[in-house]
Amino acid sequence: MTIISLHLPKTAGTSFGKSLSLHFGARYRPDYGDQAISKPVLQRRESALAAGMEIAEQGLGDCECVHGHFLPVKYLPLAARRELTFVTWMREPVARIISHYYYWQESYDEKTAAPHHRQVIEQRWTLEQFCLSEQFRNIYTQYLWSFPLENFAFIGTSENYQEDLQEFCRRYLSVNLKPQCQNAAKYSGLRDPLDKAFLDTAREFHAADMQLYQQALKWRERWTGGMLQQRENRAESELSVFVE
Repeated sequence: MTIISLHLPKTAGTSFGKSLSLHFGARYRPDYGDQAISKPVLQRRESALAAGMEIAEQGLGDCECVHGHFLPVKYLPLAARRELTFVTWMREPVARIISHYYYWQESYDEKTAAPHHRQVIEQRWTLEQFCLSEQFRNIYTQYLWSFPLENFAFIGTSENYQEDLQEFCRRYLSVNLKPQCQNAAKYSGLRDPLDKAFLDTAREFHAADMQLYQQALKWRERWTGGMLQQRENRAESELSVFVE
């Protein structure tokens, strides 16, 4: 079994990747080179499909875990030849995109930034602009082009990271991974209060991702013993820090 771990932006994927890297060592392979979301839609999809054919031909050797930002459709051709276990993490979509915006404000480096990151910073986009931009609309849906949610064997939630990490380890590893805190910067100095009307507008704008997130929560309820409402409450609690 080889784990294919999709890192959706700002969903604790950096922390998860660090734990995976420490566990698998030389059998771990990062896959962050695509910069798919920064490319035009047609180009990113064609690139993923072409890469998928190449990966299926070459295989992954002795690699037991791949983790990174990529369109997971590119690993589907290999899945027909080798047992792959697809996993990912999600976060309440509006909380995710707000976190994404503030992270970019602090992490910007003009020498290394991708074009879309540079655009946001140099054009001084507001939070509202960022959250309601077509370019960043429904990021989960953009990544999951031609890749049904049902293909994932495991979907954790960043709101319940430690608990879900234990569940991942129970299913797929023989040891418990120690949580690694990465990119967990605090943005309290940057945050402006947001009213509920804006958050409602953002939820509607990202409705496709909201639907994916809710579906993931429902599936996870099967192994959490009916704790869906508690998890929704935690997501609401995270959003509440933004509400005026």
